[in-house]
Amino acid sequence: MNKKTVLRRELTLFDAVSVIVGIMIGSGIFFIPTFVLGRAGAPGLALLVWAAAGLISILSGLCYAELGAAMPQAGGAYVYLREAFGPIVAFASTWTSFLVGGPGSIAALAVAFATYTGFFLPMSGTALKVLAIGTVIFLTAINILGVKQGAKLQNLLTVAKIFPILAISIFGLLQGQARDFTPLLPPGDAMSTISSFGLALIAALWAFTGWANVNSLAEELKNPARNLPLAMILGVGGVTLLYTLFNFALLNVLPATTLMATETPAAAVATSLFGKVGGVIITGGALISILGSCNGCVLAFPRNYFAMARDGLFFRQLGEIHPRFGTPVAASLASALLSIILILSGTFEQLTTLVVFSGMIFTTLTVAAVFVLRRKFPHMHRPYRVWGYPVVPIIVLVLNLGLMLNTLLDDPMSSLVGLVVPLLGAPAYFYFRKANKVDVESQLVTEFADNN
Repeated sequence: MNKKTVLRRELTLFDAVSVIVGIMIGSGIFFIPTFVLGRAGAPGLALLVWAAAGLISILSGLCYAELGAAMPQAGGAYVYLREAFGPIVAFASTWTSFLVGGPGSIAALAVAFATYTGFFLPMSGTALKVLAIGTVIFLTAINILGVKQGAKLQNLLTVAKIFPILAISIFGLLQGQARDFTPLLPPGDAMSTISSFGLALIAALWAFTGWANVNSLAEELKNPARNLPLAMILGVGGVTLLYTLFNFALLNVLPATTLMATETPAAAVATSLFGKVGGVIITGGALISILGSCNGCVLAFPRNYFAMARDGLFFRQLGEIHPRFGTPVAASLASALLSIILILSGTFEQLTTLVVFSGMIFTTLTVAAVFVLRRKFPHMHRPYRVWGYPVVPIIVLVLNLGLMLNTLLDDPMSSLVGLVVPLLGAPAYFYFRKANKVDVESQLVTEFADNN
């Protein structure tokens, strides 16, 4: 890599933790508790599901941390998949993220932000989309001005969004009278309980998505060998504790049957605790939460497209860094444009299952890359090695494969489409490789010679 295409190391540990927390705590925590309770069939099992979802995310994050510390380059999973399985698999991951994952997440969050704004300022469907588009443009502009500006906004939103959740957690635990934590397990045999647990776990994992995006910023992170795994533990661990306490507080204030009957359980609990003002506070908290999550996606996703373009496997313009701002402006603008198209088309809700299933595919492959790279490059400098190897990565692989199988059986049509999207990346890969005359094999050898 030449100096022109190397990003600046300006992000601190706190910045990295803020990105993780900021993306993870989005709109999900305000809605998902209802679905987790319904699928689990028992309050006790629902609480266990939240803890399990956090544990899976932490273990997965530790696997990602080994890869990120060893290869602190922009691009995250794209880089790891490229070195472990070759450029086609890596291209397919970012191709899927470029077309579905990134823009779909940003579009959905922007529309959710506009929808919640309608609580204070009622608006038409057209006005809602205009506000959503304006949100994407505003956040993109902030992040184009510099990674430090984007990180500062992320830090502010992360700190602000935690307060409403903490308020419900603390006052709910202290003042709640429902204490509806039984039965611990749903009625039925062991197999039905395991099935309920799996279905609820899939729902809960929705609220934990986003932690892997910090690896996309590894090239801009100070002391990544120390700060990347530490950020994973602090960020994901902190969110897990917060989510578990939050759901414990919900059940301590209102009965499970009441919580399952509402689409906004947090607002219902806030109203019970603080009156009508509580509903307003929670809605405001949801707005801040969604905006923070959207900003984190706007900050992180373009770095993946930038890394692929820098390899010569995408539009070369997306691999350029602005000489003044030091940010991948073209990649950020492309991400914003695709997000706006999805907002206008109104198809972002239909992409939900596709995003999750496609994400599972590449998360599983990335964890598998830990094994492949240890065997392929045994002498690579690894400042951090995943704790509990090989048990921890194996556990993550087994759980992910189980969740993918469950999704395939539960929603075969969406899952099959989710498989097709990455496959469409193959012809695109060969096109860009030929058009840009990229010698991929030589490039990989050169980069690894620099890293060993």
